Amino acid sequence: MDNAHIPILGFAAYSGTGKTTLLVKTIPLLKQRGLNIGLIKHSHHSFEIDQPGKDSYELRKAGATPIMLVSHCRRATVTEFPTNKDPVLNDQLSQFDQTGLDLLLVEGFKREKFPKIELHRPSLGKPLLFPNDDCIIAVASDSELEIPNHLTQLDINCPEQITSFIVDNYLLHEH
Repeated sequence: MDNAHIPILGFAAYSGTGKTTLLVKTIPLLKQRGLNIGLIKHSHHSFEIDQPGKDSYELRKAGATPIMLVSHCRRATVTEFPTNKDPVLNDQLSQFDQTGLDLLLVEGFKREKFPKIELHRPSLGKPLLFPNDDCIIAVASDSELEIPNHLTQLDINCPEQITSFIVDNYLLHEH
């Protein structure tokens, strides 16, 4: 990832595995350890962050792109893509301000080549990703799995353990 200026770590899994739920629990634990965290989330769906009837929505629908929404407490930029194709993570990184961040977490982009923790729940009946992805560095699951020795197995229901792995293993080796 040429446009990653800080360590980048993905959480990769099939839909419904609990990526967002785990990140919501892990991010505060990383913040407690003094880390500044950024996040990029890949969505497979069209989404609206502004609502019909709001000025920003109407201006974007009229053809303005990008649109920047600014208030006293936050800023958001909405850019329409001219083609309907999947985004490439490295391209998105070039648009992401990484200043002051210690770690950039990525939810999704599971087919791209960058370090990832795979999340896996056997009860969902989906295949493991690691056999076809040599960028996976750990597998977090709610069941004991047979995985190769070079991968670390984590408990998907223990965000403290996952946080420790990120800080004590991943970030330690990235610097």
